[in-house]
Amino acid sequence: MTVPESSSAAVSAMPRIGDPAPRFTAATTQGPIDFPGDYAGKWVIFFSHPADFTPVCTSEFVEFAALQDRFRQYNTELVGLSVDGLYSHIAWLRTIEEKITFHGHDHVRVRFPLVEDVTMTIARRYGMIMPGEDSTKAVRAVFVIDPAGIVRAVIYYPLSTGRNFDELLRLMQSLQTADAFGVATPADWRPGDPVIVPTAGSCGVAAERMAGREADVECQDWFFCTRSISAQEVDQAIRSDHAAAAGS
Repeated sequence: MTVPESSSAAVSAMPRIGDPAPRFTAATTQGPIDFPGDYAGKWVIFFSHPADFTPVCTSEFVEFAALQDRFRQYNTELVGLSVDGLYSHIAWLRTIEEKITFHGHDHVRVRFPLVEDVTMTIARRYGMIMPGEDSTKAVRAVFVIDPAGIVRAVIYYPLSTGRNFDELLRLMQSLQTADAFGVATPADWRPGDPVIVPTAGSCGVAAERMAGREADVECQDWFFCTRSISAQEVDQAIRSDHAAAAGS
């Protein structure tokens, strides 16, 4: 997806689920980045925050940094962005490490890249600038990008609301479970809960399911059928997929 910088679409467009993640190169706190090419074969949570040295953003960065290794268990890397400059980013991240305690986490070092975007070019390309909210700050956007560089989920929060990190981790678990097993996950699903099997594609399959002839499948009606997948099976399948991707 390439959008001319001078067009009005560059201000308001946002990549949708199923679109290729817009490419960019930029300076970051971890060195230059070529996105999403540098993350081929990995999942990425690419997120924006309104500004450095702001309290809600600071709490979020402590949480992201504290959970980075947990996300990596799901082959997921983190990339942040704000419209501040690189030196501001560096000073803010040093302040977080030296002074900030949140949810029992202190002396937290942010090891994932924080992208410099003082021109707001990248933020506009991803639809992170919403003039009705603020014309000079990126809202709290989250883009989940899969190992093929495709946008798989998009979440937006207003400036006043910090993100829910349990939900971001659950989302990664859900997406990867759906890919690994060809299923969907119901409301409030967690690893180990029953999953939704694809809806029957014919009257014959529906009748067999309702008669209990399809192994391990439990149906409340022909269109609402579940099966059990243990948390251990989910973990093993995801790790196998990651190992296969790493070896390819």
